[in-house]
Amino acid sequence: MADFTSNFWSWLIAGVTIISIAVLIYFVKTLSTRKSDNDAAPETMGHVWDEDLEEYNNPLPRWWLNLFYITLFWGIGYLIFYPGLGAYQGLLGWSQTQQYEDEVKAAADKYEPLFEKYTAIPIKQLASDPEAVKVGERLFAAYCTTCHGSDARGARGFPNLRDEDWLYGGEPAQIVATLTNGRNGIMPPWEEALSASEIRAVSKYVEHLAGRDVDASVAAEGELPYTTYCVVCHGADGKGNQQLGAANLTDKIWLHGGSTLKIVETIAKGRVGYMPPHGEFLGAAKIHLLATYIYSFRDQNTN
Repeated sequence: MADFTSNFWSWLIAGVTIISIAVLIYFVKTLSTRKSDNDAAPETMGHVWDEDLEEYNNPLPRWWLNLFYITLFWGIGYLIFYPGLGAYQGLLGWSQTQQYEDEVKAAADKYEPLFEKYTAIPIKQLASDPEAVKVGERLFAAYCTTCHGSDARGARGFPNLRDEDWLYGGEPAQIVATLTNGRNGIMPPWEEALSASEIRAVSKYVEHLAGRDVDASVAAEGELPYTTYCVVCHGADGKGNQQLGAANLTDKIWLHGGSTLKIVETIAKGRVGYMPPHGEFLGAAKIHLLATYIYSFRDQNTN
């Protein structure tokens, strides 16, 4: 790896660029001029069309030639003032990283006060403020819709934020923690520990916990492996554990699909869920408003 970060590559890029520009200038100059000789016969390129239409070897028109020179010297000027020659940063010291950081800072200076004014108001109280909820909705549209959808109803593998099912809890502090720190959810695969028939039996027992009408004898066979392997996370009653992010198996809400086939697949193959942290990226004020918007769904569900 050190070979690819050494100064050699920087000098190589700079050298190739400079030599290329010099060769282009020489090429344009030599191939665009010829000595004037009024007595000599016109020089042709040997190409003939329609019996007597010949291609002459004349210099480029001056205006056309000047365009080439302008382009070349513009490139030289650019490389003097801006980065482009290996590690050389240019006389102006410009970088796209610095420009991005400057633009982010300018935006923060302009807009952060609009967000900050809401931070002192508790989320439960703020959720009844239409203006604050609208600001949170716009933040949600910008940062969260890719996974949770524009209506916040999620998709398979991405939680619906409008229902009453919360893997890690739906209180304001829990929502803020989820947005700030992210979540890593892991359902281990059990296909090596359980046989195919045991996995199917466990799936039927899980469906029984959800209140479905299933074959009681098959469900009974699944109770023992459930209490052996699954009860630690999901509990004896199947209501899950928000401290672990373990799903409630009794509420008829299935993040990865609730058909028998999908439940079997989940038990056998396991599941991995990842919610990226947004705290450092968004900051506390925006997180506060996002949590307000999400918490506001609870009021809508009770109305």
